[in-house]
Amino acid sequence: MSAGCCTRNSVFAPAKPTLSWKFTLPTKTLPPLRKTTKRFAVFATFISSSKPTVLVTEKLGEAGLDLLKKFANVDCSYNLSPEELCSKISLCDALIVRSGTQVSREVFESSGGRLKVVGRAGVGIDNVDLPAATEHGCLVVNAPTANTIAAAEHGIALLTAMARNIAQADASIKSGKWQRSKYVGVSLVGKTIAVMGFGKVGSEVARRAKGLGMNVIAHDPYAPADRARAIGVELMNFDEAISTADFISLHMPLTPATSKIFNDEAFSRMKKGARIVNVARGGVIDEEALLRALDSGIVAQAALDVFTEEPPAKDNKLVLHENVTVTPHLGASTEEAQEGVAIEIAEAVVGALKGELASTAINAPMVSTEVLSELATYVALAEKLGRLAVQLVAGGSGVKSVKVTYASARGPDDIDTQLLRAMIIKGVIEPISSVFVNLVNADFIAKQRGLNIIEERITLDGSPENPLEYIQVQIANVESKFASAISDFGEIRVEGRVKDGKPHLTKVGSFAVDVSLEGSIILCRQVDQPGIIGKVGSILGDENVNVNFMSVGRIATQKQAVMTIGVDEEPSKEVLKKIGGIAAVEEFVFLKL
Repeated sequence: MSAGCCTRNSVFAPAKPTLSWKFTLPTKTLPPLRKTTKRFAVFATFISSSKPTVLVTEKLGEAGLDLLKKFANVDCSYNLSPEELCSKISLCDALIVRSGTQVSREVFESSGGRLKVVGRAGVGIDNVDLPAATEHGCLVVNAPTANTIAAAEHGIALLTAMARNIAQADASIKSGKWQRSKYVGVSLVGKTIAVMGFGKVGSEVARRAKGLGMNVIAHDPYAPADRARAIGVELMNFDEAISTADFISLHMPLTPATSKIFNDEAFSRMKKGARIVNVARGGVIDEEALLRALDSGIVAQAALDVFTEEPPAKDNKLVLHENVTVTPHLGASTEEAQEGVAIEIAEAVVGALKGELASTAINAPMVSTEVLSELATYVALAEKLGRLAVQLVAGGSGVKSVKVTYASARGPDDIDTQLLRAMIIKGVIEPISSVFVNLVNADFIAKQRGLNIIEERITLDGSPENPLEYIQVQIANVESKFASAISDFGEIRVEGRVKDGKPHLTKVGSFAVDVSLEGSIILCRQVDQPGIIGKVGSILGDENVNVNFMSVGRIATQKQAVMTIGVDEEPSKEVLKKIGGIAAVEEFVFLKL
């Protein structure tokens, strides 16, 4: 159906938004940032008598289309070329795509400011240029929940098909052969399966695997241990999980931290004859390394629904391997899931066009330049402190609450921490999740994941010229990868402040340090003695790893000290082992920013 152009007025209201949005979180409410005439520029839309136009460029379930048609003119135009999309988009208020349509910067530029929301019918948003969307004032929403059961069921289907050689036996008998002895399978009952990623899909896979009589373990640095115990699942760190399991089922997001996390080294630590299922993202597996592991017998079988490159090349050796079962990214391909996704994305798009805040919003609303200019460096500091704190949590420790302390010389009405709180949440959640966190969805995401953000304000004597003196982040009731990060009160504690316009780390546990939060960080606890700084510096220099900042905080002379090293490049594991091998170094950890 093709819809004509509609007349509609859309504005961004900086002073008094027509609609207000409220999140309820168990956090301490703090007063608003200094009283100004300009606040956050809120995404608000005013609808005239004419209907808005929604362009749908890929097939969407009828239930979703029906919902859209009640509110808007719907233009279903499939298989558009990039040029055709750019030509049509200036007549549209909303765009709904799946994974096949590239929503590039050119699309947003061609919209002339009319496009107000892009809906991605599914989870991933790799095909949407988020920075361009935000720059052009366009909200991006997705549909992250409707595919959960379908993906879990497909994971179990691949698990059982792989264990019993279903695909291979089917192909064999259809070619006229009868090879019963060749396709003897393995039983699932009594075997251990490691669920790598214990989010929505992983949890559903775990429940179903329990029903098959399997022993279920899991790895997820974010999942609370009590939630896992309620299902009868034991949380382990990454190495323990992959070395213990007979079957490994992948449900982790593709992030810089998980890219090719299943590589030669990971495969070498697995139990010989392990079997792997992947219905998550192709990029979490180094496909060449998996091929080597299959050929060597370290991995007995693999079942893959996703690939680094989709579709894979026709001569892809992994796809053609006799011990590999493959499907063409069918995780969400059930009739029920497709209808659910259609409804979920339609509701989100209609809500956004009405000016309502979508809980699945991906990018942040625009923020006034006045607020951003004053808080810009503190925003960066808040996110980096969150990232540091969560990376210090040992695997298997569930993060349930984060306490944030803001120290300021300003009065009670002159500081609003919602932007800073959002960045703390972003820093804590994004390194271990595929969720995109921003001002729009931070509180919702924290509440959804059971993360309690406790905020505390400390008033200091001094000049109110700077909005904050320091920010402190604490995570209690968890174990730490770096024991020295535990304060005298038993929680992981990091503290930072802005110096010369740049975020600095100024405290780790009970140790005072001073290092610029640029690049990444190496923390070392060592016996305080001469020569240690030189030895560490030489190791890094020999490997061409540039040190941008270094400081040492100590308890007392010749006692324990913590050395904090800022590096521009990520050191290799061999370099880190050399640092750990220095006799005076008692513990160390590498943290990515």
